[in-house]
Amino acid sequence: MGKGDTQASELRKTVVATSLVSGLETFDFTVFGFFAVMIGDQFFPAEDPLTSLLLAVGTFGVGFLIRPLGAMMIGAYADRVGRRAAMTRTIVLMTIGTAAIALCPPFAMIGAAAPLIVIIGRALQGFAVGGEIGVAATYVMEAGPVSSRGRVVSWQFVSQGAAALLGASLGALLTKVMSPEDLASWGWRVPFLIGLLIAPVGIYVRRQLREAPLVDTKGRDAATPLAELWREHRRTMLLAILIRMGPTIPVYVIVYYMPSYLHRVMHVPAITGFLSSTVSALLLTVIPPLSGLLIDRLPRRKPLALFTAGCTVLLVFPVFLMIVRADGTLPVLVGVGLISAMVALGAAVGSLLVLEAFPARVRASGAAISHALNAALFGGTAQFIVTGMIKLTGNPMSAAWYMAATCLLSFGAVVLIKEQRPQA
Repeated sequence: MGKGDTQASELRKTVVATSLVSGLETFDFTVFGFFAVMIGDQFFPAEDPLTSLLLAVGTFGVGFLIRPLGAMMIGAYADRVGRRAAMTRTIVLMTIGTAAIALCPPFAMIGAAAPLIVIIGRALQGFAVGGEIGVAATYVMEAGPVSSRGRVVSWQFVSQGAAALLGASLGALLTKVMSPEDLASWGWRVPFLIGLLIAPVGIYVRRQLREAPLVDTKGRDAATPLAELWREHRRTMLLAILIRMGPTIPVYVIVYYMPSYLHRVMHVPAITGFLSSTVSALLLTVIPPLSGLLIDRLPRRKPLALFTAGCTVLLVFPVFLMIVRADGTLPVLVGVGLISAMVALGAAVGSLLVLEAFPARVRASGAAISHALNAALFGGTAQFIVTGMIKLTGNPMSAAWYMAATCLLSFGAVVLIKEQRPQA
C-alpha cells in the first residue's frame, strides 16, 4: 500500500471514529426533545398540559445553558493538551448524565427529587456535548488536506443528522407498537437506555485515534487560550455565534420540537410529528456529504453559505403556513423537508467558515465556545421561547415569527464574516 493510500485510510478511520461517537453523544443529548411531552408528564406534572410541556422544554434548555462551561473547559484542554484526550473525557460525562435520566423514578414515586435528578443529568449531558462538537470538528478538519475539508467536516453533520433520524425513528416505532399509556409510563426510557452504548463503543473507538501534535503556542497566553480569544478574536466569536444560529434554530424547531408542536399545539396524532422529524433527519443525514463534495469544488465557499441562509429566511413563513393549514400529513412533510434541505446544504460550509476564521492554536476553544454559546442562547431556548410565544399569543404562527427574525440576523453575519480559506 502506497503512502497516499495509507494517508487516505487513516483519514477515513479518523472521520468514522469522530463522527460515530459525536453522533452517539448527539443522540443522547437531543432525544430528550423528542419525548418532551412524556418527560413533562412524568417529572413535571401540572394541571395545564402546556405548562407541563413548558417545564419539560425548559429542562431541555438546561443542557444548553451549561454547554458554554463545558466548551470553555474542554476546548481549552484540547488546545493545551490534545484534541483526542479532550474528546475521550466527554464520553464518561455523557454516559453518567444519560443514565441519570434513563433510570430516574418518576415524580409520583420520589417527589421533588425526580425533577432535580433529571436536571442534574441534563446538565452533565450539556457539559459533555459542549466540548465534544467543536473539538471533534476541529480534530477531523485538521486531520486531512485543505482540499478535502468540505467532505470530512460534512460527516460531523451526517452523524448529527443520523442521531436525529435514529431518535425520530425510535419515537415513531414506539408510538406505533406501544399503547399511549405504556409509552408515557416507561416506553420513552428505551432510547435513553440504547444511548448508554456510548460508553463501551465510544471509549474503544476513541482509543484507536492518534493524538495530533499540538501547534506552536508561542505568543499565546501561558494560562489559557481563552485570554487570546477575548483579546484578539471577539468579533470573530460574535459572527461565529450568529452564523451558527442560522441552522441551529430551524433544526431545534423543525426537527426536535415538531413532534410536540404538532401533537400539543396543532392536535394531530403523535405519529405525524415523529414522521416529520424522521423526514427532516433523513435529509440532514443524506445531503451533507453531497454538500461537502460541492464545497471542495467551489473556488469560494461564502456564496453557498449566503444562498442557503437567504433561502432559509424566505422559506420560513410559507412552510409554517403549509403546516398550520394542512389537512393531512403530506403538506407537513413537504414543508419541513424544504427547510431541512436548506439547512443540510449550508451547515458544513458555515462551519468551515467559522473553523478557518480562528488560528489553529485557539481553534478548538473558538469552535467549541462559539458553538456552545450559540446552542445555549438559541438552540436550548428555541423550544421554550416558541412554546411561550404560542401560549401568550394563542397563534401557532408565532414559531415562524421567531425563526424568520433569527435566520435573517444569521444571514447578516454571513455577509460580514471574511472568508479565510488557506491554500491547499
